[in-house]
Amino acid sequence: MARISSDELNFLVFRYLQESGFIHSAFTLGYEACLNKYAINGNDVPPGALVSFIQKGLQYLELEANVNDLRVDVDGDFTFLQPVDLITKDVSELRQIIKERKEKLEREREKEKEKEKEREREKERERERDREREREKERERLEKERERERERERERIEREKEREKEREREKERERDRDRDRDRDRERERDCERAEREHDEWPRQKPDEEMAPATGADQSREDPMDTDVGCISTITDVSSADVTILEGHTSEVFICAWSPTSSLLASGSGDSTARIWTIPEGPLGTGGSTAPKPLVLKHFKGKTNEKSKDVTTLDWNGDGTLLATGSYDGQARIWSKDGELKNTLNKHKGPIFSLKWNKKGDCLLSGSVDKTAIIWDAKTGEVKQQFEYHQAPTLDVDWRNNTAFATCSTDKMIYVCKLGEVRPVKTFAGHLDEVNAIKWDPTGTLLASCSDDFTAKIWNLKQEKWVHDLREHTKEIYTIKWSPTGPGTNNPNQHPVLASASFDATIKLWDVEQGKSFFSLTQHSGE
Repeated sequence: MARISSDELNFLVFRYLQESGFIHSAFTLGYEACLNKYAINGNDVPPGALVSFIQKGLQYLELEANVNDLRVDVDGDFTFLQPVDLITKDVSELRQIIKERKEKLEREREKEKEKEKEREREKERERERDREREREKERERLEKERERERERERERIEREKEREKEREREKERERDRDRDRDRDRERERDCERAEREHDEWPRQKPDEEMAPATGADQSREDPMDTDVGCISTITDVSSADVTILEGHTSEVFICAWSPTSSLLASGSGDSTARIWTIPEGPLGTGGSTAPKPLVLKHFKGKTNEKSKDVTTLDWNGDGTLLATGSYDGQARIWSKDGELKNTLNKHKGPIFSLKWNKKGDCLLSGSVDKTAIIWDAKTGEVKQQFEYHQAPTLDVDWRNNTAFATCSTDKMIYVCKLGEVRPVKTFAGHLDEVNAIKWDPTGTLLASCSDDFTAKIWNLKQEKWVHDLREHTKEIYTIKWSPTGPGTNNPNQHPVLASASFDATIKLWDVEQGKSFFSLTQHSGE
């Protein structure tokens, strides 16, 4: 193994000092070490030889520390050491440092591998979530497709049902026409028979005319005094006696007379209500024309808004205020002079029914939003909102100044009272939408009519209906009590209920017997 002498080392240090600029230190070392006596050629020593020599020694130590006792490379990467460690520590200590470093490095690598595995697992989970989202989207797409298919099937079934209903209606119309033709033929036969009997009556013998009447003769009636059904009870109104009020630009849904004057209010699909002043006598006969009406606009701007169709209206008891309800869910209170007094905002759907109580301090409204509201007529504030129905509220009617009834497309009828949080009475029995309700003048009996072809009369004293009126063959859309019986100006006359149906008939009902005693059948359409 090559060795270096002390003289050679002194020369290397001497050259290092010279190269580093330590001239005095180099002179002192050269003088004391007697370097001029050594046979060393300075030209053979390259610049920086001492530093290079020391670096190579350190590299040797580092290499020695990185091999085991058998002079075989240890496992793992080559580890570099700090120069201070190489100078101050022996080989065994350096190997221990390298071992600890490699163990630490191995641990860090293991941690890195675990992190990498965790990142891979997270990526896999994310890919699985993506696949699950794709599957969910596919399920939603399939579900939407199935729903569209079900909707198409429902529409097909509805169309088929509608066609079937139309066929039934056509059959019913044909039966009605047949019945009308039969009635007409029967009336013609009755009239012909009455005319023949009348023609034969004067041809009796003179002695028969003067002879005293026998028992058999006394039982005979003058055929002219006999009701043979050939005299029509229908009164035709001449066109000259008809007053036509023109001004609305769309269909007219409702009209109502003022209870105290000759004012007529009308509500229309043109988003207006109008108050007409009707002069005495028919306008057609005298040639006069109706004054221009007051126009109550339910829209702002120059054009009408279809969402504000006036669907219902009602006068208060003294005829000073008119309440209107419209498709925009707002109720409005107007003076009889057409001034807007208040706008009532609470409903979230069209208002189909609007009624003043008798006292005139409260207004009751029913809406498609399934609720009924009692309003303070003076302030316009909500006194109470009633949320009992599960479907649109179609009609409301006061029983007295604080209690009322509501009906709905959910087939239910509720009797409610201001201040009560639950219905005071529930009537269930109709099999289809309940279109209208009406209390009798005493507030004892409640009449209702429905799409199930029936009208019913209810009493607060019992759960089931008092009478189930079942003679109509189609939906019944409105009912009305006669101004007779207790609580009216005609208390000695029996109360009568009238019902109108899509079967083109109006029936009058004896409410004590629960039977129809008269049917008006001259209408030719619904």
